[in-house]
Amino acid sequence: MVVIAIFATLVALAAPSFRPLVERWRVRDATETLQSTIYYARSEAIKRSGNVIIIKGGDTAVCSTMTTAQWSCGWSVFFDANGNGTQDTCVPGATPNECELQRVEAPTRLNINLPGSTGRITVDRWGMLSNTGGAAVPTAMAFELIPKDKTIADVSAARVCVASSGRIARKKGSEAC
Repeated sequence: MVVIAIFATLVALAAPSFRPLVERWRVRDATETLQSTIYYARSEAIKRSGNVIIIKGGDTAVCSTMTTAQWSCGWSVFFDANGNGTQDTCVPGATPNECELQRVEAPTRLNINLPGSTGRITVDRWGMLSNTGGAAVPTAMAFELIPKDKTIADVSAARVCVASSGRIARKKGSEAC
């Protein structure tokens, strides 16, 4: 019993020091997932001659109340076959179709923001990215990945800088792109 009591005391003392480690891991995991999605969307856009869209998730009641700049509910990638900028009903037998190419679920205890976003990122046939509502004007963007109940200045926060050409750089949350 004495050994168990000493072990429990040590665990209680050590547990708070693991929180920043877990937060940094969550941010890193979401950063790598976001980067992978962007690279995938670019390759699909080049393969399909454009019209690939990354759209923020919003299926739940909580997600539907978020602004277009908040990407914390995950995202999906689809080919916009008719070029209307929205995902139409998926018809698997149709070619081409507007079925999801990739879906990323919401990260755990993490806020992801894309200031100035329309809720979607379009990728043209050259792999250029735009988050202003159309692929006509490529734009640079900066995602902010912040652990829940923290600020962008927190040591665990990160900023993912995406150039209009698709080049991606990860920076500390307090650093500018």
